[in-house]
Amino acid sequence: MLSEKSRPYIDASVPVLREHGVQITTLFYRTMFEEYPSLTNLFNMGNQANGSQQQSLASAVFAYAANYKNGDALAPVLSRIAHKHASVGLTSAHYPIVGRHLLGAIAETLGDAATPELMAAWDEAYWLIAGELIAAESRLYDRASVAPSYRNTMRVTERVMQAEDIVSLTLVPETGEQPTSFHPGQYVTVVVELRPGIYQQRQYSLSDAPNGKDWRISVRREKAIDDNPAGTVSNWIHDNVRVGATLAVSQPFGDFAPALNGEGPIALLSAGVGITPMVSVLNALAIQGTRRKVVFAHAARSRSYVAHLHDIEAAGHNLQQLRPHFYLESGEAAELAGVSARPGRMKAGELIAEDPDLAGATFYLCGPLPFMQAQRTSLLAQGIPVDRIHREVFGPDLLDHLL
Repeated sequence: MLSEKSRPYIDASVPVLREHGVQITTLFYRTMFEEYPSLTNLFNMGNQANGSQQQSLASAVFAYAANYKNGDALAPVLSRIAHKHASVGLTSAHYPIVGRHLLGAIAETLGDAATPELMAAWDEAYWLIAGELIAAESRLYDRASVAPSYRNTMRVTERVMQAEDIVSLTLVPETGEQPTSFHPGQYVTVVVELRPGIYQQRQYSLSDAPNGKDWRISVRREKAIDDNPAGTVSNWIHDNVRVGATLAVSQPFGDFAPALNGEGPIALLSAGVGITPMVSVLNALAIQGTRRKVVFAHAARSRSYVAHLHDIEAAGHNLQQLRPHFYLESGEAAELAGVSARPGRMKAGELIAEDPDLAGATFYLCGPLPFMQAQRTSLLAQGIPVDRIHREVFGPDLLDHLL
């Protein structure tokens, strides 16, 4: 718990961080990578290039300053961060490096305003957070029975274009052993060597139910849009990985874990490549033969961008209470999984208006942040309690629910 002595200084930091947070985190990453260039192999340099990682870290620091007295609000944020850190192999040895450069960036950005008392308060706050994350990550490594650097060597046994921009890869351990089981909704980290000695890591949701035989991931080719560069790793995978290739893959991590054995309806709402963890959950529910009402609603740009239709259709044979819904921004007429696609964007509240049973549902969201923000707002407007709305975030989380 933050000391009484430090609390006034952290409280006073809130407006400063709101104004200068991105400037601080941009300087932090620049100076850290200059001193430790090898860390670029650990961090997502695509998110560095488009600025989303700097913005995400700024929002995390600000969220802590604004919510450090509210442990219940911070706990899920720290859990998500710990899982992400474990998936890329972060260790306790990295925290002094990060702390020194983060505090240095705060001091340099604030100048004379960075008094010894303020910096001492932030040093205390940083190590409180670091201590919690180090302990949580250690538990995750112990639970997975692996060292942070461990990677499975997985061989690609099947490659399927699931949509115009999404390819699925079925992976088996090169050792011939069974792959580790996982909870539907979790992800793995894939490490690729782009050039000799230049590595990058990316997280991809496992897109099928656990089966004791293989894993499946689905990768969207990230194209250059406006000021955002093309996805280096996703394009490399699409262009280079074929059946027979091997990939270095982490153990499964992630705390997005929809309750398969819960009561009441379950609603899986996704957009774009956010469909991948939802398909894993759907397939697991189908194998289980749940009697719960399952709403599977997905939004896409057009028919050609809807992935994993075969999985959704197959699940419908085992789930009498499956209710699929599709939304196409293109407005084109299309029959998908036995239902007519709706034109335009998804509005989750309309689903409740059409099916009052969903007022008692638990909702799971995955897709671009604007999509999830819109659905969350729509659900809250329909009276859905916030504790029945869960989301999986691909990429940096802006923590909008805490800001």
